[in-house]
Amino acid sequence: MTQQISTEPIIELRHVDKHYGDLHVLKDINLTVHKGEVLVVVGPSGSGKSTMCRTVNRLETIDSGEILIEGEPLPQEGRELTRMRAELGMVFQSFNLFAHMSILQNVTLGPIEVLGMKKDEAEARAMELLARVGVAEQAAKSPAQLSGGQQQRAAIARSLAMHPKAMMFDEPTSALDPEMINEVLDVMVELARGGMTMVVVTHEMNFARRVADRVVFMADGQIVEEGTPAEFFDHPKTQRARDFLDSIKGH
Repeated sequence: MTQQISTEPIIELRHVDKHYGDLHVLKDINLTVHKGEVLVVVGPSGSGKSTMCRTVNRLETIDSGEILIEGEPLPQEGRELTRMRAELGMVFQSFNLFAHMSILQNVTLGPIEVLGMKKDEAEARAMELLARVGVAEQAAKSPAQLSGGQQQRAAIARSLAMHPKAMMFDEPTSALDPEMINEVLDVMVELARGGMTMVVVTHEMNFARRVADRVVFMADGQIVEEGTPAEFFDHPKTQRARDFLDSIKGH
């Protein structure tokens, strides 16, 4: 994308390490995401991409290092953590919508409960966002009545309703049927064009090439290389990245 990227960091990971028992899943991760930047994280399965994404709002704890949001250290727990989490939209592989609520209720819940917004104001904003992602006509339905692509677009609207400073996407299309993938990616492209700061963990290489300002390649719990899409896809610097790109050709 060619949006104006600020020099102001929104998310910083400094020397982040994470273990699951004996498995060292994140090894000395250092990464800065700037305001307005679209950062796409790629790599083989098991490389630590999703874990890194989930540490940014403490869905996964870290063993050492620090994570800063707009220069403030991410708290361990409590109300400050809730506040900072609300500022980072998170979209998961599974849509995580509340099954017993309508789509409209799913989108208005956070603004009413966390931001203290009045119900009619929250509903008006929710309908605008549902229209923006193309599912306004599904507002009264329950999640089970929607296709996977529609549910994921509703989940994006739910995150946007919190006025996030940045959006985190953890493989947002991996649970979708192939024909539904583009309808979700199209929404993400529009967000990127609108200047939203985004961190996207994905296997969708065409999306990475088309939308990313920077591509980060992870393998074995480490950031192996990073660069512009043209640098990474056309001139990978490491053998590990070349092997990865060769393995996905034709997919």
